[in-house]
Amino acid sequence: MTDKQPTIPEKQQKGLSTQRPHGLGPTFWWAVLLILLIWNAMFLWPHSKPEAHIPYSTFLGQVRADNVSELLITGPQLSGTFVKPILWPVSPAAGAPSRPGMAKTATSPGSKHLSGTQAGKNDAENTRTPQASPQKYGDFATVFPESVGDPALMPLLESHHVTVNAKVPSKPWFLTLLVDWGPMLLLVFYFVWMGRQAMSSQSKLFGLGRSKAKRYSSEQPKVTFSDVAGANEAKGDLQEVVDFLQNPQKYHKIGARIPHGTLLVGPPGTGKTLLARAVAGEAGVPFFHINGSEFVEMFVGVGASRVRSFFEQAKAASPSIVFVDELDAVGRRRGAGLGATNDEREQTLNQLLVEMDGFDESHEVIVLAATNRPDVLDPALLRPGRFDRQVTVPLPDREGREGILRIHTTKIPIAPDVNLDLLSRKIVGMSGADIANICNEAALVAARHDRRQVSMADFEEAIDKIILGGERPSLTDPNARRIVAYHESGHATVAWLTPATDPVHKVTIIPHGRALGVTEQVPSEEQYNYSRTYLIARIDVMLGGRVSEQIVFGDVTTGAENDLIRATRLAKRMITRWGMGSLGLVAFESDEQQPFLGYELSRGKDYSEATAARIDDDVRKLISERCEIVTALLNGTRDKLDKLAETLLREETVDEQVLEQILGARNQVSQKLNTVRQPKTTR
Repeated sequence: MTDKQPTIPEKQQKGLSTQRPHGLGPTFWWAVLLILLIWNAMFLWPHSKPEAHIPYSTFLGQVRADNVSELLITGPQLSGTFVKPILWPVSPAAGAPSRPGMAKTATSPGSKHLSGTQAGKNDAENTRTPQASPQKYGDFATVFPESVGDPALMPLLESHHVTVNAKVPSKPWFLTLLVDWGPMLLLVFYFVWMGRQAMSSQSKLFGLGRSKAKRYSSEQPKVTFSDVAGANEAKGDLQEVVDFLQNPQKYHKIGARIPHGTLLVGPPGTGKTLLARAVAGEAGVPFFHINGSEFVEMFVGVGASRVRSFFEQAKAASPSIVFVDELDAVGRRRGAGLGATNDEREQTLNQLLVEMDGFDESHEVIVLAATNRPDVLDPALLRPGRFDRQVTVPLPDREGREGILRIHTTKIPIAPDVNLDLLSRKIVGMSGADIANICNEAALVAARHDRRQVSMADFEEAIDKIILGGERPSLTDPNARRIVAYHESGHATVAWLTPATDPVHKVTIIPHGRALGVTEQVPSEEQYNYSRTYLIARIDVMLGGRVSEQIVFGDVTTGAENDLIRATRLAKRMITRWGMGSLGLVAFESDEQQPFLGYELSRGKDYSEATAARIDDDVRKLISERCEIVTALLNGTRDKLDKLAETLLREETVDEQVLEQILGARNQVSQKLNTVRQPKTTR
């Protein structure tokens, strides 16, 4: 090619533009709007007539000279019209008498000079004001002396036939402008500003698109793994995350990639949020905390914008930790159930998936999330590359409960009789949040009784209040108290004489919460696997209250409603899910609760109607058999049942020592229980 292409500087020298022409900018349109507003104000604003501002004495002189035809009174302001125009102001060369009150008869109302009275009154004023060239004025304005008053004014005006008008004083011009034009101008500016905000690339209209994450800095109280008890396995899994944040190069050099996301799964109150803060405290990095529900709004696209803003903050402060609590609020499975389409939630979830995929090796950002409903999360959220790990945070064991008690009792003064080991055995199945609540409730009980230290009795009362409910006034009806006493005695007797069940800790007929009486059983240790013998024993204890009422009174009440519901539910699960019935080793998920309505409706039952009838028959047969066994047991120990009921009517509450005195040692299996005739099984 022989032709030489001109370079960019050559094009510029030849006058060729290298940029595309831009449209008119917003500054131009603002200028046009301002010009239009000024134009309208100039031509639409009312213009006043030229008028002479004269003293009040001059006005009186003109009235006496019959030179005032009309007068308008607006408060202290007087304005009107001359019969014949006058020259104003009056120059000193025009001459004027030196004494006020002297009138010049040669001067007419329409001459170039004012009357002697008016001129004499204004000699001093004319000498003090700057002189301007006189002009003819047909209108005038003056001010009425309100402080002095002039009662002769109206008779003077009437005698000289002056037309008098009056009106209410008008508002100042700036106030009129503010009232008349202000709302319209504010509305115009509001729509202009809203349009500019809506067109911004960040979609930050009214701040809706900004992240609401809370950042915990190093200046705030630091939480470490020593502040978390009862989650040793979870702390071990999260220690690797801490090591990566402290020494990222060690992992980068060997080519390892730390998991982008770690999902903390566990029941409510087990300390998932506390563990996430402990990871940030151990690593010494910024910690961003947000709830999953704070992403979702009524406007489509706002949640996705907040997700972008959230991760931008975390990347700018890397290495850092972002923690999303209640992930199921935003990460729920897409397209599940009937009418479950939610464009805002799905767009927010899509943006979250994109952001978690967008990390590279230079972004040292760890995503932690917590949920107690992992079954409802979208599968795309749980795949490797997003949430690579799931750390289970279970309920604490006995050692964990004791450790949690020690952490929460360091802030309250406890008495020497407090046995934390015994307390940890009495609160089996409680989470860390429940234990913290017990410690706080015990401190409240001690303060209510004006104690300086929290005693063991305070902890006992706090546990009863949380587990059983607050105490209510005792029953006053003797028949009702007797029925409740025998009902609870039936539960306690069956539980005490059945070796496979949990030990009885306390029996009371004092109403707690919604219950009229309570039989409290405390497991001696955690059980992770339940035998059929243990489950059958639980059904026996549930039926003991109803059977006791029927034996003693020959009638039944509605007090056993909850017992029958729980016994029926347990028997059905034994037969349909655990293979402990006559149907054999087959599991039927008959009572499986799907999180999404559409899945449950579309799936239908996985067994026939004939099988459903056999399930119902097995449940009814199992409960009937256990009812006969419990009846035989209580009939054989009627004397102990009566003695326990009488003790409850007298004392209202009995503990393990009293139960042992009445029912005997629990480790000795009752002979009555072994000699009970087993009912025949028929079909």
